Amino acid sequence: MSHVNLSVASDWLTVINSLPSLLELHLSECTLQVFPSLSSVNFTSLSILDLSWNIFHSAIPKWVFSLRNLISLDLSATDVEGPLPGGSWNLTSLKSFDVSLNYLNSSLPDWIFSLTSLVSLNLRNNGFEGPIPIGLHNLTHIRNLDLSENYFNSTIPDWLYNLESLQNLDLHSNNLQGLISAAIKNFTSVSTLDFSHNELEAKISKEMGNLCNLKRISVEGNKLGGTISEAFESLSGCLSSSLESLSLGGNNFSGHLPDKVGKFKHLRVLQLEGNLISGPIPSSLCSLSSLVYLDLAGNQLTGMIPECIGNLSKLERLEIGYNMLEGVLTEVHFKNLTSLRELYASNNHRLTLTVSPAWVPPFRLTALELRNWDLGTKFPLWLQSQDYFWDLDLSSTGIADSIPTWFWNITSRTMYLNLSHNQIGGELPADLRFSAQSTMIYLGSNKIKGSLPCITANVSELDLSNNSFSGTISRFLCNPKDEPNRLKILHLGENRLSGEIPDCWMKWKSLRVIKLGDNNLTGKVPISIGYLPQLQSLHLRNNSLSGGVPESLKNCSKLLTLDFGINKFVGSIPVWMTGSNLPELKVLGLRSNMLKGEIPPELCSLASLQILDVADNNLSGEIPKCVGNFKAMTTQEISAHPISYSFYYGEFLENAFAVIKGREIEYDTILRLATSIDMSNNDISGGIPEEVTALLGLRSLNLSRNRLIGPIPNKIGDMQVLESADLSINHLAGRIPPSMSSMHFLNYLNLSNNNLSGEIPLSTQLQSLDASSFLGNALCGPPLPENCSTERAPPYILNKYDNGSDGVKLDELYLSMVIGFVVTLVGVWGPLIYISSWRQAYLQFLDHMFQAVSGKLCK
Repeated sequence: MSHVNLSVASDWLTVINSLPSLLELHLSECTLQVFPSLSSVNFTSLSILDLSWNIFHSAIPKWVFSLRNLISLDLSATDVEGPLPGGSWNLTSLKSFDVSLNYLNSSLPDWIFSLTSLVSLNLRNNGFEGPIPIGLHNLTHIRNLDLSENYFNSTIPDWLYNLESLQNLDLHSNNLQGLISAAIKNFTSVSTLDFSHNELEAKISKEMGNLCNLKRISVEGNKLGGTISEAFESLSGCLSSSLESLSLGGNNFSGHLPDKVGKFKHLRVLQLEGNLISGPIPSSLCSLSSLVYLDLAGNQLTGMIPECIGNLSKLERLEIGYNMLEGVLTEVHFKNLTSLRELYASNNHRLTLTVSPAWVPPFRLTALELRNWDLGTKFPLWLQSQDYFWDLDLSSTGIADSIPTWFWNITSRTMYLNLSHNQIGGELPADLRFSAQSTMIYLGSNKIKGSLPCITANVSELDLSNNSFSGTISRFLCNPKDEPNRLKILHLGENRLSGEIPDCWMKWKSLRVIKLGDNNLTGKVPISIGYLPQLQSLHLRNNSLSGGVPESLKNCSKLLTLDFGINKFVGSIPVWMTGSNLPELKVLGLRSNMLKGEIPPELCSLASLQILDVADNNLSGEIPKCVGNFKAMTTQEISAHPISYSFYYGEFLENAFAVIKGREIEYDTILRLATSIDMSNNDISGGIPEEVTALLGLRSLNLSRNRLIGPIPNKIGDMQVLESADLSINHLAGRIPPSMSSMHFLNYLNLSNNNLSGEIPLSTQLQSLDASSFLGNALCGPPLPENCSTERAPPYILNKYDNGSDGVKLDELYLSMVIGFVVTLVGVWGPLIYISSWRQAYLQFLDHMFQAVSGKLCK
């Protein structure tokens, strides 16, 4: 009954229990949700039980276990069934927990352990948690046991190795930890062993080498280590004569591949990808004449590929990419590879393919990836001998030819086609037609010219960027389609496209990425572009677009990046750009437009914003004090995983531009770590709000070329990860805050052309900066040549922006002096000026004193 929906059949186990003669029960993918208990088991004759791919869970909703402040939870007598969710340990504040009078059981119900006649048990992908239950040791006749893709999180128990009848054991994709015990020597009947994708560690057990019936071993995706030579030594007992499949990939094995690998004569599958294996590929591999699948990718292999690899006549799939291999390959390397169907060899140090123009390969490939090889300038003619490709990557291979007409025939069924980063010229066919359900086309960074082609509706990713396409995009966008378009990624940037952006976006509802930047597009942004429900990335940078930012974009609630920089947009920054409308927005680029008005405080609610660039506009007003609410800038991002939109992770990355230290930087692979605010070259006034110092994760701040006044915030030193700060060409005054001396990551600072005064704080960072960073102020001390002497510049320079307590006392002293001077001026000089009798008497007095002094001098 597999694949039958039994989600509402709560009595399924009761019905089964009424069939005492039942021998086989197959209920895979039946949407079973509850694992009932049984007081007595009547179907003990069962030999095969398959309950895989269901969704067993406790009737207690898992959201209950997110209530971390919960003190009391009473679920007694509520007919709760199934295992208790593992999330229950989250309830750290719980003082009372009552689930009595229910039907709770262990991860696996006890009645399974009563089925002692079971020969095969499949519980794959059911969400079971906790340790592997000891009750399974009752199944002494079990030959096939599959507990894979659950959440068992214990070590592999020693009693499991005592199941003498066991032939096939699958524990992959759990959370199993610890070592592979020496008790594995008891698995004398086991032929298939899958421990892959767990957390197992240490070295391969030497006892495994004596398991003479073992044919397939998979321990990939663990934390196993030691040298690869030791691993093969441990496996080289009688096992070397029986082993057919060995998967050691995704571990920490190191060292050189030993010649001993050649002793495993019956190996059909050898997977060693993703380790730390170095050195050359040993020629002993060529003696494995039964090999069907060889995977050495993602290591540190060096040297040349041995010619004898061409003797592996049964080889169907070869993966040697992402190493440091080099050298020239010729027809000899492929002479007997008549069975080869898939060849993955991209991203090595430097591999060159040199074959005769008339070469006809002995193979018929369906997948070929040679990225970063040297294939010569001519288009490879030998490709014409192949029937079709579903995967073809010849990017960065030096091709400087036009694409021949026949090429489109062998790629008509392609799912992934990449010819990017070559020098390919010529024009594309007017229509690119593909029959695969989903096709990804990457032809960017070439010299292709002419009009844009039309594409079939099944194309999901299209990159034609950085070419010489010209004309409008109307025919491409507005050409009627018979079925809904599946296009998710559209990159037409860095071409010579012109005209207006047509209002045809309603035909492209699946679009997630639109990149039209660096063209010659004009006119307004059409309103319909704001009604793409899946849109996450919109790049219109560096065109001649005008008008305002369309309000319809507030409907694109999934937007991560919005880049309208370097255009001719007018109006103000929209107040609808809020966290409620754009909750996931990470990048907002409005640089170099003609925007005016104030920076709306509504922007501060963009809690996910990492890059804010509004430089080179006509913005006025003050910096909103709410800038401290940019939550993504208040903490340091830990995850450096790229933001990728492609079906192939990492193939098409999100990117953003920021001007840092006076030059434009493009972020893609580390975009998650980039944080920047750039408000430079506007007409912003007022002071720098103290709240900006709450942005503890900010790495770049540029407020230069404005009319800012007042002091630099005293707490700016709290911004410990700030790497670049440009506050130049403003009217900032006061002293440089001493806290800046603790900014150890600050490697660029420009405070020039302000009204700052006093001594530059001493620190390794500040004194290592160029003196030009401080010019145009009244500053002294290194790195400036002016010394801060007591007469010239006291250590504490008073000004109207100082806020310290000492400054307050000096303010009172200086104020008293000023008042005394004014009183004297008014009290003495006032009457002399306005009362004539006083003035005459005072002049007579001065005349008398002058004569008296003169008389004494004459004597």
